[in-house]
Formats: sequence, structure tokens, C-alpha cells
Amino acid sequence: MALLQISEPGESTAPHEHRLAAGIDLGTTNSLVATVRSGEADTLADAENSHLLPSVVRYVDGAAPVVGIAAHEQSAIDPANTIVSVKRLMGRGIVDIKHLGSQLPYEFVETDTAVPRMRTIAGDVSAVQVSAEILKTLKNRAEQTLGGELDGAVITVPAYFDDAQRQATKDAAKLAGLNVLRLLNEPTAAAIAYGLDNDAEGVFAIYDLGGGTFDISILRLNKGVFEVLATAGDSALGGDDMDIVIARWIIEQAGLDENPDPGLSRQLMNLARDAKETLTEQQQTEICLELETDKPWATVLTRGQMNTLIDPLISKTLSPCRRALRDAGVKTDQINDVVMVGGSTRVLQVRERVKDFFAREPLVDIDPDKVVAMGAARQADILVGNKPDDEMLLLDVIPLSLGLETMGGLVEKIIHRNTTIPVARAQEFTTYKDGQGAMSIHVLQGERETVDASRSLARFALRDIPPMVAGAARIRVTFQVDADGLLSVTAQEQTSGVQSSIEVKPSYGLTDTEIETMLRDSMDHAQEDMETRRLREQQVEADRVIEALQAAMAEDADVYMDPDEREQIEQALQALISMRAETDQAGLIKKEIAKLEKACGAYVERRMNASIQKAMSGHSVSEFD
Repeated sequence: MALLQISEPGESTAPHEHRLAAGIDLGTTNSLVATVRSGEADTLADAENSHLLPSVVRYVDGAAPVVGIAAHEQSAIDPANTIVSVKRLMGRGIVDIKHLGSQLPYEFVETDTAVPRMRTIAGDVSAVQVSAEILKTLKNRAEQTLGGELDGAVITVPAYFDDAQRQATKDAAKLAGLNVLRLLNEPTAAAIAYGLDNDAEGVFAIYDLGGGTFDISILRLNKGVFEVLATAGDSALGGDDMDIVIARWIIEQAGLDENPDPGLSRQLMNLARDAKETLTEQQQTEICLELETDKPWATVLTRGQMNTLIDPLISKTLSPCRRALRDAGVKTDQINDVVMVGGSTRVLQVRERVKDFFAREPLVDIDPDKVVAMGAARQADILVGNKPDDEMLLLDVIPLSLGLETMGGLVEKIIHRNTTIPVARAQEFTTYKDGQGAMSIHVLQGERETVDASRSLARFALRDIPPMVAGAARIRVTFQVDADGLLSVTAQEQTSGVQSSIEVKPSYGLTDTEIETMLRDSMDHAQEDMETRRLREQQVEADRVIEALQAAMAEDADVYMDPDEREQIEQALQALISMRAETDQAGLIKKEIAKLEKACGAYVERRMNASIQKAMSGHSVSEFD
């Protein structure tokens, strides 16, 4: 018999407090919740012992929404009220959604904000609300399994999700009643699940192809520190696109209309997905389509035929792989291992192409559907305080540069892309005009040099700047990106302390091709952008010189200039004004500025001497020591 120890009154040790935490993979096709029990991470099953929760929500009249398998089974019957692949709509506006294609069967309703809603029988709903229903179901599953309320959860997002998409995910979690410990990039979560944080050293590639998104991340692991060297991808490319090309093949083979009704369209997508999954195990599969005619239509699709159909999509994932390697400064032979993540990596052709690209067998030991949730669970267990001695550190990066607009429509980059987060950067700016009492702060994202070629994130104003001469005010602008990749910007005038700030929460996200286009354009137009920047800078300088000289001459030209000198200065001033308006050559404007400054040098010197004498009048020299 074991002996029980009883302490003296008041001296008993406190019981071990194990806080309940979960990792949630909010996926395009399926979602999962996982936790750490007895030191091991594993996903949690529902009452029917199913670990995967289809990311499908069906809205019904006068009842609670149906989530998961039951909703998925009704998707072809009731497509308008059954929302699938909602992750693709997160953080997007109505224009962005139209880029996703005409296969969406929903009726979108424009609102007062840029956030679109989908019309259902139960009312209009946003993507955030739909995602919240999925998260709520996973939360309930975890709490019923663990026997208590969750203290917190780590939710994973694609590494290439922008600010709007990340914020939409946090909003959905809040709506579901979850305490979000952190948003964790899916590739990093996968690396944690494989235990690469324990004993691995080196450089690893995380190839993550899900139902609706693709990410490639290059990680360096060193003594428990995860450093994301580079990330790339496509926030609207995944297994859904494979299903679409297979469905189009079925339409062509069956001689159907290219734009089937929503019910038939959903039936085709389900058949395509089933065929794709079957061909992972078999060389061919029969496809049987229920039509309104008496006789169903059937055909056979082989694995080779499917590979031909989907191969262009797989090729599209390799371009971001090349870019990520280039950005990270590593070559394929320097990659220690390639981790496969996402249900779409079960497709054998995907694995074969990745093997050929990286010249090594990818890691597929852990279920690619579960790996992200398991990694998130391990991170949640640490963040909630169950492993206070764990030294694992995650260093993610931002995908695109962040900056603000300066005079002349130029972008001054404050935080450059692939900078490790969390991060804070500050830079000082000044006023353009005498007595300027406010400054407009325009926050931008992108790699180009001009505002019109960048993406606008937010605008706010710093007011109540004390009246000063142009250039005297010191406005410190601080950009801060937190561990979730969310940005806040603060502007403060240093002498008075007046301050203004904003949390950047864009109303909608990037389209599926914008990130790729922005990066490519920055390289294609690098020389052109630099020439444009030089021109704009000289134009701004010319405007400053012209305005300052005109103001000075209006005040005291008659006092400090003789007629001949004034004529020379006015000629040089007019020459600069004409050159500023007519040329696109930065060098020519710069020369005219130099000529004007030389012409009015003596005048400026006399004004300055007069100002000094005025300031010293009535004071002794010793007072200025």
C-alpha cells in the first residue's frame, strides 16, 4: 500500500496548476483542435471519433447554424446557405472576392463598410462570423474533452496572410469567446510539431499546401531559436484549385454547360475532391454524376490524367519557393529537410515535384492535416505557462515592407520586408511649411518607391504641432509590429510631446496575386523607381527653395537687395520654376537649384546677419556662452 504524506497545517505545497490550452488550425477545407496531454500533442476528436472538422457552416431558418460534416453533406442541396472555404474570404473586400472566380454560389451584399456579407436564410453574415462558428465548435470540443474552460488558444494562419486577414482571424476568435495567446504562422507550427526545436540545427523548408492557401517558409533553427529567413506564397492557391480544374474536366467530358447552376457546381466540386483523394491510393477512379436525366453519367479518371490537369498549379507553387530561397540567401543543397504540410500534399504528384525541386525526399511522417494543429498546441502549452522553463523562441518575419508617404508622393520605408518580428522602428521627420500645425501620416505597404505603386494601409493626422519655421519641428514616427504580425503606428512631436497613433486594421486584404505582383514589380522597375525617386526629391527640393525665397523676398527684398542683384535672382528663380515644370531630368533641376542658391547667396547672408544682430540686441556676448 502506498503511504500518503500529510503536511503540517499551512505548510502544504500548492497543487500543480495545469492550465488548459489548445492549438487550432483554422483551415480552408478542414479545421482541427489539438492539446498537450502527458507531454504529447495530439488532435481532439468529436463524439463520432472524427478529428477533422470540415470548415463548412450551413445557415438554417430559426435554428443555430450547422457546422462540420452535417453541413458539408447538405452543401450540394443548399449551396446558397452553406458556406465553404470561408478562409479564402477572410479580410477581403468585394473586389478581392471577385478575383477568386465565378464559382462562388453566394449572394454578396455590400455594406456601409468594405467588409462584404453573404445573404443567407438566417440573415446576412460576414466571413468573420462564419469563421467564428467553426472556432466556437472547436472550442466546445476542446472544453468537453478536457473538462474545463480554455485559458487560451494559439490559432494558426498562413505565413502570407496580411494585416487585414490576420485581424479578421483575431476578430473571429474573439467572437467565438477564445482568448488568443498568439497567431502562429502555419509553417512554424509544423516545424514545432516535428520537434525540430529540440535537437535539430540547420536550415529547413516548410512547404504548406492547404485547401485554399500556399506558403513556403525557410527556417533556420539554432539552439532552440526559430528564425524565419524568408517566406513567400499565394493566399489564394490550394487544393480547391485542383478540385476546380478536375470539375472543369468533368464538365468538358460530360458535355455540360460551362456555368452550371450552384447545386450542380457544388456536386461537381465534391466529386472532384473525392476523385483527387481516391487517386492518392489508386491508379484510377470512376466518377458518377447524378443528372436530371433518368440515366446517370459516368467516366473514369486516371492518376496520370489528373497529374496532367493539376501540374500547372503545382508549378505555380515552385515560383514562390525559388523566391523564398533567393530572399533567404540559401540554395537547395543547403536545405537540411523539407517538411510537408496541408492535406493537398497527400497528392503524390505534389510530393514528386517537391522532391525533384529540393533534390531530397520530403518529410511526411506526421499526418499533414494534423501537423499544424499539433505544433500550435505545443506552442499554446508554453504560452499559457505550463512549461515555464522552455526556451523555445519563435522569430517570424513580415512579408512586405512598411513605410509612410513623404513629400512628392514618395515612400520612406521604415521596416523592410523579411524583418524579424516582433519589431519596432522609428524615424524622425519634419514640417514642410512655416507655421505648419498638423501633419498627415499615410501608412503604406510594398516594395516600390512611390505612393501610387504601393498599397495604402491607413491614414491619420498629428495635430497641435507648435508653430515653427519649416524644418524645425521634430516628429518621431514609430512603427511597431507585434508577434501576431499586426502593425501600430505612433507619431509624436518631440518638443511639445503631442502624440497621435493608429492600429492598422485595413478594411480588406490583398488579392490573390497582389503580393506576387508587388514583389516582381519592385525588381522589374527598380531602375525606373530610383530615377523617379531622384526626380521627385529634386522637385520637392525645388518647391521648398522657390517657396522659401519668394516668402523672404516679399518680406524684405527692398531692404537687403539692390536692383541689379534682384534682377539676377529673379531671373534664376524664374529659370528654376520653368525647369521644375517642364523637365523630368533630376540632374537639370538640381543644377538650376544650385544656380539660384549661388545667385542669392549674398542676400541670404545679409538676412542671416541681420537676424543674428536683432536677436543679440540688448544682450552681452557672455549671455550666449
